[in-house]
Amino acid sequence: MSPDLSHLAPECRDEARLSTEDRIARIKVERWISYPKAETALARLQDLLEYPQRDRMPCFLLFGSTGMGKTKILRKFLRDHPPMFDSRMGVLAAQAVYMQMPPEPDERSFYSELLEGLQAPVTWGMTVHQMRRVVRELMRCVGARLLIIDEVHALLASSYRQQRILLNTLRFLANELRIPLVCAGTADAKRALTTDPQLADRFEALELPHWHNDEAFRRLLASFEAVLPLRKDSDLAAPVIRRLLLERTQGITVRIVRLLEALAVEAVRSGKERIDQESLSSMTVSAPLLSMSEDAGVVPPA
Repeated sequence: MSPDLSHLAPECRDEARLSTEDRIARIKVERWISYPKAETALARLQDLLEYPQRDRMPCFLLFGSTGMGKTKILRKFLRDHPPMFDSRMGVLAAQAVYMQMPPEPDERSFYSELLEGLQAPVTWGMTVHQMRRVVRELMRCVGARLLIIDEVHALLASSYRQQRILLNTLRFLANELRIPLVCAGTADAKRALTTDPQLADRFEALELPHWHNDEAFRRLLASFEAVLPLRKDSDLAAPVIRRLLLERTQGITVRIVRLLEALAVEAVRSGKERIDQESLSSMTVSAPLLSMSEDAGVVPPA
């Protein structure tokens, strides 16, 4: 007799009929799960992409603790706005250009990462002045309307002098190209940007806070239950399961996702086919991330 799969989204029900190994593979596939804060961020990114040019363009900072899904939101936006090759003109068109702040940033490494984001080679021996000029020309050539800079908190790894130069560089690019800047990082990113009053006046900020036991979290778990190919209803949104999930993950998105994946894989392999209170209360599934182990953050005795 065919199992009742009404708890799954219609497009996911066929996956629940696959073999054990195929279903485990589907559980591990990266997926986009929408939620209100993410949709707010994506809507703001879209608004900035369409913003008419002016002398002082608005900018946007997306910040939150490590693992809260900042980069995932940016990559979702980039997937929705991929670069296109104009075969008639023979050039790449990219409305949104993405780069990461280098781990030990200075002006040269910054422009090198930006050129990489533009899919342009960095010629050995290029001076910073030459790289700056090439970046300006290429950004205009590809039709960039948005520059996205991830891991902006890495700014604080550089010297005070380099921090000032890099903040000036951000302001220079926004002024020269007349495009919005979108930055993402931890709370340190907010601290870094606010050290420059002129930049701070341009940026609006959106925080991705830790999850709490509220309606938004309930809806997030209901969305996961609808896509995980388990053949029985898990009722992840039940109050006791929500509480146990938050206790084990401290409300950090990446931990929630990895724990649900580990529990779903165990449910398939054991034949249980559901995640319930017993699944979360038992220690059958070890912590899938080092940060979730019992001694994470504990300082050993001297």
